[in-house]
Amino acid sequence: MGSIVPGITAVGAYLPDYILTNQELEKMVDTDDEWITTRTGIKERRILKGEKQGTSVMAVKALEQLLEKSGTDPKDLDAVILATITPDYFFPTTANLVATEVGAVNAFGFDMLAACSGFIFALETGANYIRSGNYKKIAVIGADKMSSIVNYKDRNSCILFGDGAAGVMLEPNDEGLGIYDAIMRSDSVGKELIYLKGGGSVNPPTHETIDAGLHQFFQDGKSVFRYAVTSMAGVAAEIMKKNNLKGEDIAYLVPHQANKRIIDATAKRMGVGPEKVMLNIQYYGNTTAATIPLCLYDYEDKLKKGDNLVLAAFGGGFTWGSMYLKWAY
Repeated sequence: MGSIVPGITAVGAYLPDYILTNQELEKMVDTDDEWITTRTGIKERRILKGEKQGTSVMAVKALEQLLEKSGTDPKDLDAVILATITPDYFFPTTANLVATEVGAVNAFGFDMLAACSGFIFALETGANYIRSGNYKKIAVIGADKMSSIVNYKDRNSCILFGDGAAGVMLEPNDEGLGIYDAIMRSDSVGKELIYLKGGGSVNPPTHETIDAGLHQFFQDGKSVFRYAVTSMAGVAAEIMKKNNLKGEDIAYLVPHQANKRIIDATAKRMGVGPEKVMLNIQYYGNTTAATIPLCLYDYEDKLKKGDNLVLAAFGGGFTWGSMYLKWAY
């Protein structure tokens, strides 16, 4: 009996209606459209508005699309794996809230916390459940409400992030099309260069931690950029070498959308031209775990069955990774 290949059978997404433009940010912090665009490539981002509106609200919408597009009865869903660093609560897990909301009463679920690399980590985890032969339908979703932890007085970080959710349905593929390989790495050398200082067991919530802004996102942008360029480009090139792939073999690079300069450096290292790079950072900014599946969603009509894709990401922690797959439909 041959090995089981986990293939993507559907892509779904949800983006909030509210658009936060660079021009609006000019009124909030000392910045301007040219400064933001030149350094990041971002023109606008989506923000989830309203009271009691958490990450699960967006993830539910994305999962509903996945179920509809893949023709899946919610009761037949085996699992929901949700990559996020902005869960509704520490527990219960946001994945379980999402599964219950759509009526996936037979599914188990858990959250995957690996920052911007979270979707790749979650996708490889879901793929291994399919490879085991014990599971047939697994939804893998990346979703983050970054506006809930962004400091809108910090011009270096507030310009980067948006809110959104997207994901894929994984099922066994009998044509050998799907996820072939993944490389995942992590190193805590970056723990104080990009992190959320407050809220965990080291700095539990107090008046002091709130007043000190410890519950808002922090990063040392220049240091993170240097690590990101080296690590993301390196791991993308590594998975190509491991699978005997050259630039001409790749239909698309699907990169994490953090910064266009990082994306460009990764594409150059892989030997692929800009026409082979999925890019939507200009519209959504960095939605953390949602960026890669949002790219798949936006480019879905351009993908052809059998296309070679390389996914690549770098995130806080540090975490980074790459994946090689053949598009299955």
